Amino acid sequence: MQQKQKTFRLVLTAFFLAILLLLATVPFLGFIPIGPINATTLHIPVIIASIVLGPRLGAFLGASFGLISMIRSTIIVTPMSFLFSPFIAPFGETGYGSWKALLITFIPRILIGIVPYYFYRWFEKRMKNRKAGLGLFIAGLLGGIVNTVVVMNMVYFLFQAEYAQIIGEAGNAVYVAILSIIFAQGIPEAIVAGLATAGVAAVLLRFLDKRT
Repeated sequence: MQQKQKTFRLVLTAFFLAILLLLATVPFLGFIPIGPINATTLHIPVIIASIVLGPRLGAFLGASFGLISMIRSTIIVTPMSFLFSPFIAPFGETGYGSWKALLITFIPRILIGIVPYYFYRWFEKRMKNRKAGLGLFIAGLLGGIVNTVVVMNMVYFLFQAEYAQIIGEAGNAVYVAILSIIFAQGIPEAIVAGLATAGVAAVLLRFLDKRT
């Protein structure tokens, strides 16, 4: 029985990884160009996997999301590619980019594979297994917020001058621009993630409970 559980979890991990690849390769599905930095839906399967499969596999899929993002930013070059790929120099410069891009690419994405799991387990214990749907929604919402907030703040602290040059702002206006992306782009992303997590993760958790 334990071996079957391991096999099933491996299959489910491969399924989530396939979804990430599908979202990344279909235009306007995984990466949606609606602002200086693309909106994304790739965080959704990572959040769901975190809750269903646990933080280790969630972190693995989060790192996979980061790798996909880095490869895409390297191949499809935009003025913001240097933020996510160490192989692309800031706009107007020559040579390679900075290793700091790896921090932005991987750290937030790994976190979204970890944070939702621990929040949901804490919520589950606190509510004594009641209101599971609400817990899943908030966990998904939190995962989406973590992704956008951590990415954008790392952009500000690691690439403030380069980012300011791209958007044509300076001083406090740079962080105002960061906040506008967090609210205008990050909040809708988080709400969609919360709704998707509440729907899909609930079904998968019930299915796993029946198998055990």
